[in-house]
Amino acid sequence: MSALSPVLKQATQVLAVRGEGVHLYDESGRAHLDFTAGIGVTSTGHCHPRVVAAAQDQVGKLVHGQYTTVMHQPLLTLTERLGEVLPAGIDSLFYVNSGSEAVEAAMRLAKQATGRPNIVAFQGGFHGRTMAAASMTTSATKFRSGYGPLMPGVALAPFPNAFHYGWDEETATRFALRELDQLLATVTAPADTAAFIVEPVLGEGGYVPANTAFLQGLRERADRHGILLILDEVQTGFGRTGKFWGHDHFGGRPDIVVTAKGLASGFPLSAIAAPEALMAKAWPGSQGGTYGGNAVACAAAIATLDVIQDEKLVENAATRGAQLFSGLREVAARHAAGEGRAGIGDVRGLGLMAGTEFTDAEGEPDGATAAKVQAAAGERGLLLLTCGTQGQVVRMIPPLVVNEGEVAEGLRLWTQSVDAALGG
Repeated sequence: MSALSPVLKQATQVLAVRGEGVHLYDESGRAHLDFTAGIGVTSTGHCHPRVVAAAQDQVGKLVHGQYTTVMHQPLLTLTERLGEVLPAGIDSLFYVNSGSEAVEAAMRLAKQATGRPNIVAFQGGFHGRTMAAASMTTSATKFRSGYGPLMPGVALAPFPNAFHYGWDEETATRFALRELDQLLATVTAPADTAAFIVEPVLGEGGYVPANTAFLQGLRERADRHGILLILDEVQTGFGRTGKFWGHDHFGGRPDIVVTAKGLASGFPLSAIAAPEALMAKAWPGSQGGTYGGNAVACAAAIATLDVIQDEKLVENAATRGAQLFSGLREVAARHAAGEGRAGIGDVRGLGLMAGTEFTDAEGEPDGATAAKVQAAAGERGLLLLTCGTQGQVVRMIPPLVVNEGEVAEGLRLWTQSVDAALGG
């Protein structure tokens, strides 16, 4: 008898049989408040009627029209619609299936367009598990260990993670940009550097937002040296942060945007986007794939855009995010770490992308307590995930359709869970 790989570890014990909105239902019919959203994928909630209807309709017409063999209308329509929300000047798209594939496609484009061999990534970033993507990933060693050597030509620079360094944001940002300049002077010369790749908010690395000075500093250096700026919006895009793109908070104008996760409400679809003149510099044959731009996934993505616009989900993410952060900070204030006391060290993020970091009595990352709180929440019907370099951050990423009552219920269950783990 066959079974799933034993390496696959479930974050919860739920066997989901049905999803609706912000809830998953198990075999017994119990409702679980899903603040994981499939790791940020089900942006319009589970089984949004308009997304379901669009996918059902498309299944009856054309399931798969391989896009280097034939063309199909959902792909053309989606491309046109994405032009309405992409940053100014970004007008050419290439579709694949996963975030990792899109990251690798962006990397190939940057290297081919510039003729330069190296990429600068930033510490704490997560870009995927495939070989090149993992080579640029430093959110935890589990994503890059045991199968080296990894792809050469990747240099790492600091991300302005103020809490990690114990500094204020301005100091951390000054340090990160100064170290980037040092990297360009000592490790990868500008003439050898094709691109910077960065997440507007570190995802797996612990839900740490960038800031305006940092992203604008990257933009200035990219312009000065002819380096491309790739913004990995896989987790932060499509309204997750309370603006359509995560970088909209900071004004960090990209050359290439990578998107996936919330793009198609749970159907496998990802894309890179760039100015047409830049995209045209990709070498023939470097872009393609059997399943990329699948017709059903594209139909779901079009419906997702309609729902995000018509139901004002970007605005809802901002409003409900403010409610969520207010509640999380109240809990953190009661369980604050410090003076030799374990507890909550930081609450951070943007919109409906919220992270709570736990630290031990010495102020070090406390993955054990984070796991204990996450498990306690699951027992109470609140599904959460951990992240961070040592699993010390519990993250909340509810679907963008979450309402005021559901956020309040999530905070009630969160309060109970933290109290149970740390003592009420």
